Amino acid sequence: MSTATAQAPIGATPRSGPSLPSLILLHARFSVLETIRIPIAVVGNLLFPTLAMFFFVVPNSAVAGDPVIATAAVGQLAMFSVMSTFLFTFGSGVAEDRALPFDGYVRTLPAGAAPRMLGRVLAGCLFALVSLIPLGVVGALLTEATAPPATVVLAALMVLVVGLPFLMLGLAIGYRMSSKAAIAVVQAVLFPLAFAGGLFLPAEMFPSWLNAFSQALPSRAGRDLLIQVLTGQQAYPLALPVLIAWGLLFTELAVLAYRRDEGRRFH
Repeated sequence: MSTATAQAPIGATPRSGPSLPSLILLHARFSVLETIRIPIAVVGNLLFPTLAMFFFVVPNSAVAGDPVIATAAVGQLAMFSVMSTFLFTFGSGVAEDRALPFDGYVRTLPAGAAPRMLGRVLAGCLFALVSLIPLGVVGALLTEATAPPATVVLAALMVLVVGLPFLMLGLAIGYRMSSKAAIAVVQAVLFPLAFAGGLFLPAEMFPSWLNAFSQALPSRAGRDLLIQVLTGQQAYPLALPVLIAWGLLFTELAVLAYRRDEGRRFH
């Protein structure tokens, strides 16, 4: 009894699997489709900062009528929008995924964790940028906020950069907690950081003790660096070191949370 074995042609190049960029884009597309199937998850991020602009900035002529102050107000709410998107996408979103059987299957695939993680980050950045569009339109049409196109593009990139610590914080929460706990913790973290960071009320109006405390927070550091790009107003001297320090801390927490989750579920 003999068996026939198909031979590859001489000189033929063996097939290789998909490249890392293609896998990242595949996971990003999956994350986007998964999110837009629940429209309220997208609408909430689009509406809340824009509604805050309508209620608190547009009716206030002292703010809306001053080009510098109005532009700074748009920057503050843009910072809040990106913080919210990153914390919910990578906090409660990751925690919800971990509860699904499909997540465990994907994490055992030979491609490793990088394509899915980077795809999720790409999708999160996309939603963060989309959330800035209605906010920018309202600011441009109903207030005196203004900035050159090149500055707007630079600010859009900057707000993603200063939002990275909150992305890492979201991952730390998502890989550490259950979905129900993650939602509560994200909400408990987001709003105090936003208020104390000067994203709802300008930090210039804070009493001296709150202003000093605020400058130690990543939300205030990111806010001031973003406003510096938009308006030219100098951030306080320690803004960049504070943001980097919190980013490193949150990254370490995210790595520890991921390793802990990996050890509990797969070893």
